[in-house]
Amino acid sequence: MTPLYEDNHIIIVDKKPGEIVQGDKTGDMPLSEIIKQHLKEKYNKPGNVFCGVVHRIDRPVGGVVLFAKTSKALTRLNDMLRKGEIHKTYWALVEGHPEKEEDTLTDYLISDGRINKTFVSSPDKADAKKATLHYTTVARGDRYTLLEVNLLTGRKHQIRCQLAAIGHPIKGDLKYGARRSNPDGSISLLARRIEFTHPVSKEAISVEAPLPSSFQKFLPNT
Repeated sequence: MTPLYEDNHIIIVDKKPGEIVQGDKTGDMPLSEIIKQHLKEKYNKPGNVFCGVVHRIDRPVGGVVLFAKTSKALTRLNDMLRKGEIHKTYWALVEGHPEKEEDTLTDYLISDGRINKTFVSSPDKADAKKATLHYTTVARGDRYTLLEVNLLTGRKHQIRCQLAAIGHPIKGDLKYGARRSNPDGSISLLARRIEFTHPVSKEAISVEAPLPSSFQKFLPNT
């Protein structure tokens, strides 16, 4: 866990693939608790430390994650998230080369909690939720393409499912049809950037995650 930005009300960290944002049935220590320990030690705080989860990214995904350090900030950030006022940009390394350099994908998705997987469905199916994303091509390699993805909706496994549905699963994402796994068990999806208006100071905040070497090698002049 590497802090990328911190003030009195919020903290933004660089999550490593494999870490979990919030506690789950595995019993592994989540980032929310690691951050509490970090704040307790850094500021020598007695008693309980507040750390509110604003949003989550999947366990095998790395990148920027925003947490609230005060209940006031958490309430406001949750409201902003519902209104679509927190903008998240992802980078995805996908198998093959999409036909279009840039495109907007709209599907209807259904999630099956029993197997923790999302599927494209027909719009008239019960529980189907509309999902839209826009991607642009950043770079192309021999076998992979690096895409920048902007989410216009926030559905479970949305990027993973929608890119797989057009025949270009994310590198390492066996669950959605990738040919082989990544050595470290990650998938090549990065929460690259988060942008929003600070819930208290009202200043513009934009924070980027550092690029892992697996992404850097696909960029020209790196």
